[in-house]
Amino acid sequence: MKLSVEDLCCSYEKQPVLTDLSLLAENQQFVGIIGPNGSGKSTLLKVIYRALKPESGEIKIDDTPLKVMSYKESAQKMAAVGQENELPFDFRVEEIVQMGRYPAKRFFDNETSEDAELVAKALEQLGITHLAQRNFQHLSGGEKQRVLIARALAQNTDLLILDEPTNHLDIHYQLEIFELLNRLPLTVVSAIHDLNIAAMYCDYLYIMEEGEILTSGTPTEVLTPAILKQVFQVNAEIQLHPILKRPTITYLPKNYLMAGSK
Repeated sequence: MKLSVEDLCCSYEKQPVLTDLSLLAENQQFVGIIGPNGSGKSTLLKVIYRALKPESGEIKIDDTPLKVMSYKESAQKMAAVGQENELPFDFRVEEIVQMGRYPAKRFFDNETSEDAELVAKALEQLGITHLAQRNFQHLSGGEKQRVLIARALAQNTDLLILDEPTNHLDIHYQLEIFELLNRLPLTVVSAIHDLNIAAMYCDYLYIMEEGEILTSGTPTEVLTPAILKQVFQVNAEIQLHPILKRPTITYLPKNYLMAGSK
């Protein structure tokens, strides 16, 4: 499933947040969005999954404009996980993952065997089958995040929108979830905080700065010392990993040049 965003503009209280922003995620491509805090990553994703309305521009899923779809129709094509992992209600884990099946059902429809299978599969994929009967509010932040990702997978769409999905997780689960997402036959668009993880798993990257796309390309093309210095104000050494053939970033102290010159 292909996602395209064309000339998107969005403002908060008349203050521009996104300006003429365009991006493309091809079928089954893993696209990462990186940039400093406040660059507009979350706003972009919220507009894509319809939590916010843009002022102008167009979003298309497989060449069909998003604006002509009902919210239920778009939810049958696109699942999303935001940054917040708190919910305003308290259910068991299994019940929350079952909510991912709602877009595929009519009002008052009973759960089918397919629903049960998809929920069980999502719980297993995220390693939380043992939590199925636990109260969601009693879970740790990392466990809650895995439940919400499982709910998105249970939705059984071909397009997944993620806003820093592993932000609450330790490194083991971060890698495990990105490995899973990489294996699934899905188109994934994700804001990613960790640049090394973005370099390892993404097919293509968009770098945002002040609500615009500064540059885009493969991780090797765009993760350069000059760009990281410009966008993130950090000094970094970047090498191609001999086995993975992906960029590996080593961050350096701000005064490393001065120290090296002594």
